[in-house]
Formats: sequence, C-alpha cells, structure tokens
Amino acid sequence: MKKLFFVVSMVSLLVCFASCNSKKESKQPEVQAIDAAHNSQNSLNWDGVYTGVIPCADCPGIEVQLTLNTDATYTIQYSYMEREHSFTDSGTFKWDETGNKITLDTQEMPSDYIVGENTLTQLDMDGNIITGELADKYVLTKK
Repeated sequence: MKKLFFVVSMVSLLVCFASCNSKKESKQPEVQAIDAAHNSQNSLNWDGVYTGVIPCADCPGIEVQLTLNTDATYTIQYSYMEREHSFTDSGTFKWDETGNKITLDTQEMPSDYIVGENTLTQLDMDGNIITGELADKYVLTKK
C-alpha cells in the first residue's frame, strides 16, 4: 500500500509540474505600430530655448544654451563652469529623414540631437545615443 501511495503521489506531482510549465505566458514585448505621418518635426512645438549642464572631463560641467528657430537656424552657447571660457556658435540645422533628429552645421561639438517633448538629447560624435551612468546629463530641457 505504501508503494502504491508513493507512486500515485509522484505521478500527481509530475502532472502538476507539467501543467505549471505549459501555462507560462510569452514575455515578448508588445510591438506598437509607429505612425510615420507624425514625428517630432511636425507634431511637437520644438522651437525655443533648451538648457542643461553636460559633463566635462576637467571641470564641473559645461552649461549649454541652444536656441532653435522655426527658420531652421540655431544659436548655441557653451560656458565652462569655474572657468572663464565660453563660446557661441550659430548657423542652420537640418532634420533627418525620420523627422526626429536634427543636425547642427557645426564641427565644434557634437551636432546631432534627438528632439523629444520639451527635450533635446545630445548624441555622441558618431550620432549614437549616449549610454551609461551619465546618459541623463546629455538631455537639454526647454525653458
């Protein structure tokens, strides 16, 4: 009788484990359709003044003020904190084919930004999103 009870218990346990494994849901992220007709360029109020402090290798930071105008012109000012060094650049910018990224016509500093809701996210010199613990320091916010 003990053997029969043991066998029935083991079979029940195996059936229980098998049924638990078969009920796992797929953890794949839901894919949302992107509306190609709406992008940052035509859906956001992107013109204005954006400010922030970006990291600096040998100072506490670089204060940035970037003004985007509706005529595709810009003015950017960099002020190195705790130094008497600053410079200003101006020119034109262009949108990429997706309408979500702009490129300033400068060679001085990184010139690519992703345009978001009241934000500009600076990209690295190769046009890639900056990652790591300081990534949030490369986001300029609209005044």
